[in-house]
Amino acid sequence: MSLVKTRSLVKTRSVLSRLAASAAVAAALAATAPLPAAAATTFRFAFQGDIKSLDPYTLKETFTIAAHGAVYESLITRDKDLKFIPGLAEKWEMPEPTRYRFHLRKNVKFHDGSPFTADDVIFSAERVRAPGSNFQTNVPGDATFVKVDDTTVDMVLKTPNPIAHYQFGSWYIMSKTWAEKHDALKPTPAAATTPSYAALNANGTGPFIITEHQPGVRTVFKRNPNYWGPVESNLDEAVFTTIGNDATRVAALLSGEVDWIEPVPLQDQSRVNGNAGTEVISSPELRTIFLGMDQSSDELRGSNVKGKNPFKDVRVREAFYRAIDEDAIVKRVMRGQASAAALLIAPPLFSLAGEFKRPGYDPNRAKALLAEAGYPNGFEVPLDCPNDRYVNDEAICQAITSMLARVGIKVNLIAQPKAKYFAKVLKPNFDTSFYLLGWTPSSQDSHNILFEIAGCRGDKGSARGTTNLGNYCNPKVDELTDKIERETDQEARNLMIKQAYEIIQNDWGYIPLHQQALAWGVSKKVKVAPRADDQMMLYWVKKDQ
Repeated sequence: MSLVKTRSLVKTRSVLSRLAASAAVAAALAATAPLPAAAATTFRFAFQGDIKSLDPYTLKETFTIAAHGAVYESLITRDKDLKFIPGLAEKWEMPEPTRYRFHLRKNVKFHDGSPFTADDVIFSAERVRAPGSNFQTNVPGDATFVKVDDTTVDMVLKTPNPIAHYQFGSWYIMSKTWAEKHDALKPTPAAATTPSYAALNANGTGPFIITEHQPGVRTVFKRNPNYWGPVESNLDEAVFTTIGNDATRVAALLSGEVDWIEPVPLQDQSRVNGNAGTEVISSPELRTIFLGMDQSSDELRGSNVKGKNPFKDVRVREAFYRAIDEDAIVKRVMRGQASAAALLIAPPLFSLAGEFKRPGYDPNRAKALLAEAGYPNGFEVPLDCPNDRYVNDEAICQAITSMLARVGIKVNLIAQPKAKYFAKVLKPNFDTSFYLLGWTPSSQDSHNILFEIAGCRGDKGSARGTTNLGNYCNPKVDELTDKIERETDQEARNLMIKQAYEIIQNDWGYIPLHQQALAWGVSKKVKVAPRADDQMMLYWVKKDQ
């Protein structure tokens, strides 16, 4: 063998030897190196409307309350069957009829690391009842909160109130020090044009932390690594996106871009169920959709009737009721996925609801009533309606517009996104003559409806009638409502509730339409827990990898 070949062979063997050694080292490193982290479990969900504000006292609207509930927590919460369970209060008791005592959880921290104490409860009790809050009725107006020690708070009432805590589930506790630091001591009104720090940022004690919030676009929730308790969900991250267009929202679910949508348009439900990877979860819902009328203004805004308000005449209110064919709305607009309502409350929430019947559709009677009231040719009125909040909300309003036209009423429909709609019609503006609204009583009790929806609006400091947009007012209803709040005998209480609903019905004070059905579109990789109040809670969501 030549010297050249020998040197070449030695060189080749040397290179191979170095390569082999390098490979061995690499193998050894690979064997000892930690395995790559598992991919994060991300849940993507979309709603037809947006999360307008992160301030938990801004808007009493189901989807927004549920979104806030991933980040903020209440003293008492509800389980999947809407039964009361401990929240930030590990237990509570009534040492005397006018005193509730809440024993707070220890070692709970807000997302910024500050401790949760009794001071935060007392601060939140004042803030939630302050002007600008949409949750003033969640905490009794006459209640005084007293600090016993850092982990014990008393709620002292002027009179016994066995349902004082019934709305605590959607009263979320905020950090006093955080609010002071960021000038967020006052709640953010729904009509606010300049967002506060609390409207754009969140600091709760909940199992998720908001790391990004672009109003009207997207909000990102990350799992809270320092959460005080166990969490059923296996999510690392949840990304919310606003998708207002029905077709786009459904397409996003079918393609797998999102894992959950609400609502699924009625006409698309068979397509979602027919898709291999998706399904529609549908069940009865406690929300009642209804119409309200301005019954207090001296002149009806937006009407061609000048100098007076037609809705102050009970004959006009009855005429509107009689002119609306709710059975047709259930059958055609809601495609059978709704139940016609006789009351402002869903039957499962009031045991005597079955004793009420919905007055019949009678357009001829409606015309006669309008003529008796002095409007033989009808009149004009605007109708405020959201177009991204309830199932087929704008379509319902369009149907109502057409039905009222048959009896001579010209309705000018104002359908707009819920952010603009609520800013217009809610307190303090109450800028509406005729409106469509949906309501689920957060207390699961009639008192909430009688006080908040049917109660006479009082002075600026009163919480009564907070969502009584048209200011229907009958002092007899208010008198009964106050007695209902204090009554501990359930049979006597139910009879008073029945009497109050009879008064409202005889006044033709509202036009109940229906209870809509819950309609969630869900990926089959996801397990969710539908509740009858339509709240989708992130801390119960599980997703397969």
